[in-house]
Amino acid sequence: MWKANLQKLAQAHLLRELSLLDSPSRPLRSLHGHDTLLFASNDYLGLANHTRLKQAAINAIEQFGVGTGASRLISGTLTPHYDLELALAKFTQTEAALTFSSGYATNLGVIPYLIKAEGIIFADRLCHASLIDACRLSRATFRVFHHNDVDHLRSQLMKRRTNRPTLVITEGVFSMDGDLAPLPELSKLAEEFEAMLLIDDAHGTGVMGPTGRGSIEHWGVESDKIFHMGTLSKAIGTSGGFITGTKAFISYLINVSRSFIYSTAPPPAIAAAAQAALHLIQDEPERRERLWQNREHMYQSLKAMGCHMTQTQSPILPIIVNDPQLAIEMSNGLQQQGIFIPAIRPPTVPKGTSRLRVTVTAEHSREQIKAAINAIQEVGQSLKIF
Repeated sequence: MWKANLQKLAQAHLLRELSLLDSPSRPLRSLHGHDTLLFASNDYLGLANHTRLKQAAINAIEQFGVGTGASRLISGTLTPHYDLELALAKFTQTEAALTFSSGYATNLGVIPYLIKAEGIIFADRLCHASLIDACRLSRATFRVFHHNDVDHLRSQLMKRRTNRPTLVITEGVFSMDGDLAPLPELSKLAEEFEAMLLIDDAHGTGVMGPTGRGSIEHWGVESDKIFHMGTLSKAIGTSGGFITGTKAFISYLINVSRSFIYSTAPPPAIAAAAQAALHLIQDEPERRERLWQNREHMYQSLKAMGCHMTQTQSPILPIIVNDPQLAIEMSNGLQQQGIFIPAIRPPTVPKGTSRLRVTVTAEHSREQIKAAINAIQEVGQSLKIF
């Protein structure tokens, strides 16, 4: 059965394979033993290989060891986890925060406890798989609204039963299209219909806003009915996820969230490194400035050569090629020239929207960006993509 299923995926050009990297997170990496420029990382600020993060992790290992032994409610909370959550609350300007082993686990551990089976959820069509899975797990009625379409959401909200518990879910920065959710409009709509609003800001944390607080800061929206979820695995350069809120809400999650209660605590070294990253984000705003300069240069160059792109407003720069086979051919052609940009195909994106997902970081040099642009133009023209 497995071989037959794999064959079907291969015939549809949807088969995926792992790529072997044997060097640290940085723009120039060793891929299958060959030096390759990587334009596929979410390490937007280049912190994953930073000396301060590595030293913080080493110090934590020396003091606390590698593993934690059990969940935090069983064997206690280590100082690095406690300190990280204090730092996250301060960084996001909220009362409290709770960390999880991943962003996926965060969504699974939060959404089912925000709303129960008698409630109703409205989620953007392009929300991440973890959000969709969490919505289903909640057993609430689940509805999808057109991508970033506030009018469509309004029409759906008007049809729901009055006073029914309601949750609206969106990403702050959409991971595959790179565009932003219209948070001011969504926030006003949620307030009008007395709904809660959860923002998955995995790709906005550390990137968006004057100080990197994320999409909420970028748009200037604040409300006690907005729940801010983020990850530690992208701009923060480590791994894990977090949710912020009032002390009462965080205490509630500690007591009911299954993915928190029944998971072994993440390694203390990761928590210590994440806290070091939060300090770096605040100490070195020039990293974010450099990221946006690189993003703008790459974006304008891709547009100038005629790439079909999304309405991206972030360092995620998708080149739409529609056909999955063409996406694979373009990705393979770029890899032959020493540039790694992944082909993204269904079910990760809707059918007919296969793409090359380009991401830039603060660590890319102008020479590296130029090399990628030249390779994209050469391969794209050879395949008659543009």
